[in-house]
Amino acid sequence: MATINMENLSQAEIKLAIQQKASALGFCKVGIAKAESGVEAERLQEWLALEYQADMAWMTNLKRQDITQVMEGVKSVICVALNYYTPHQHSCDRNVGKISRYGWGRDYHKVLTKKLKALATWLNAQGENIQTRYYVDTGPIAEKAFAQRAGIGWIGKHSNVITRDYGSWLFLGEVLTNLELEPDTPHTDHCGTCTRCLDACPTGAIAQPFVVDANRCIAFHTIENKAEQIPDEIAANLQNWVAGCDICQDVCPWNHRFAQETLESDFQPFPHNVDPQLETLANMTEQEWDQNFTGSALRRIKRDRWQRNAKTVSDNL
Repeated sequence: MATINMENLSQAEIKLAIQQKASALGFCKVGIAKAESGVEAERLQEWLALEYQADMAWMTNLKRQDITQVMEGVKSVICVALNYYTPHQHSCDRNVGKISRYGWGRDYHKVLTKKLKALATWLNAQGENIQTRYYVDTGPIAEKAFAQRAGIGWIGKHSNVITRDYGSWLFLGEVLTNLELEPDTPHTDHCGTCTRCLDACPTGAIAQPFVVDANRCIAFHTIENKAEQIPDEIAANLQNWVAGCDICQDVCPWNHRFAQETLESDFQPFPHNVDPQLETLANMTEQEWDQNFTGSALRRIKRDRWQRNAKTVSDNL
C-alpha cells in the first residue's frame, strides 16, 4: 500500500487504511480501541488480591493497569488477531503426551512480530509525527480487554478471547500509537448460560466464570512452574498434558462451530509436537531439546521441565 497523507483524511478513512494494511499483512481480525483504562484495571486488582497469579510476578506490573504508562502520548490501540487452528487432533494413546495447539508450529512471537513491525513501520511513514510501539504478549498490556473493547471478540468464561469467525484459536497483538483514531464498538458477550469450560477443567482452575486461578491451572504448572515437582492435586489430573492445556477451548461450542484452518503456514505443526512419546520426552537429551524446540514458543520450557512433566504424567497413569 502506497504512502498516504493522513493529514487530509478523516478518522474513518484513516481507520479503513489501517484495516486494509493489516488485512494485507495476513491478520484475520483488526479493531481499534481508545488508549484508556477501563474496568479491567479493577478486575486485575481483585484477581491479584486473591493471589491467582501464582508466581507470575510480571502480572503485578502497574503499567498493566494503565496503558498510558506503557507509551507516552498514546491515544489509540490497534488490536489484531491471527488464527492458528489446524485440524490435527490429540492422540488418545496413554503413552503420548499432549501439547497445546498454540505451540505446535513456529513461535507465534516471531510470526506476529514480523507482521506488526511491518504495520507499525507503514503507519510511521504516513506522517512525520506519527509514533508507534507494538507488542505480542510481551508487554504489560491487558490485551484481551483491549481486544474486546476493539470489537475483535469477547472474553469467554475460560478467559480466552472468542470470535464469531474463528472461535478462540487466536493470537493477539497490538500497535500503540499517538494517533487519535475512531474506536470500534466493544464486542458483546455471547457465552450465555454455557458452563462447559468450567465443568470440563479437571483441576477446577476456572474459579468462577471469567476468572482463572493459575495455582490450579495445568497450563501454568507445565509451562511456568519451575519447581522440581508438580503439586499432587495437579499431577493426578494432568490427563497427559505436558505443555499447556487446551481442555477449556476444546469443549467450547464456539470452537466446535467456527474453528477454521489457519492460512499461516508457519502454524502448521512440527511432526514431533503432535504426538510426542512420554518416554522420549522423559529421556530427552540437551541436544535433542535444542534441536526440537529451536524457533518454537515451547523453548521457554527447559529440558528439565519437559522431563519432569513427562515423568509426572507417566507416574500418574
